[in-house]
Parts: sequence; structure tokens; C-alpha cells
Amino acid sequence: MGIRTASGSSSLAKSRIRKGDTVIVIAGREKGKMGKVLHVNARTSRVTVEKINVIKRHTKPSQKMKQGGILEREAPLAISNVMVYSQALGKPSRVAIKRMDDGRRVRVLQKSPDDVLDKV
Repeated sequence: MGIRTASGSSSLAKSRIRKGDTVIVIAGREKGKMGKVLHVNARTSRVTVEKINVIKRHTKPSQKMKQGGILEREAPLAISNVMVYSQALGKPSRVAIKRMDDGRRVRVLQKSPDDVLDKV
């Protein structure tokens, strides 16, 4: 289930951050760290970033995992705590939607509208 609107229909919260984007954490314990987006969950407005917010999971041996023990894995962050990072500018930027001449809609950085994030 998504977010309920006044009309009763359900819709997901839209995000301009996608899998594969390089982001920087702007708030919280991991502030200032950069990484690549591994997973975006629009339903809960959370994002999993590579090597950021690493937690330890104590697991018992099972059929799937023969060896139990302490596993380290990334935990999701709130999507509001990350921003897309511009390699060219060296700082984070918001994302805008721009319509190209051929009719395509692409994501661009607001601080440098020439940088197209969608390489299609």
C-alpha cells in the first residue's frame, strides 16, 4: 500500500533519486559520507547506500546460510537525508526534470543543468 490521497486512491511517494546514483549523506550519524545507491524503496521513502549505515546482524545457521555468525550489511536511510552528488562541481545538488528537444524527460542537476543524470 502506498500513501492514501483524499480521493481514496493509493499512490507512491515520488523520488528523484534512483539506483546507481552517487549520493552524499547530508544529515545524521553518517553525514558527509558518499556512496552509490543500491536500492530505493519508494513505499517507505528509504534508500540503501553502499558502505553507509552499516549494521551487524547476528544470524543463526540455516539451510540457506550454512555458516552462522555476525554479518555486516547496509541498513536503509531516510531519502530526505541524502542528496545527489555532482562529480563535476564537487558538491551536492537538487535534481530537476528537464524536457529535451526530442520530447524525452531527463533528470538534471539544478546547480549545473548541463549534467544529465539519465544516460539513455
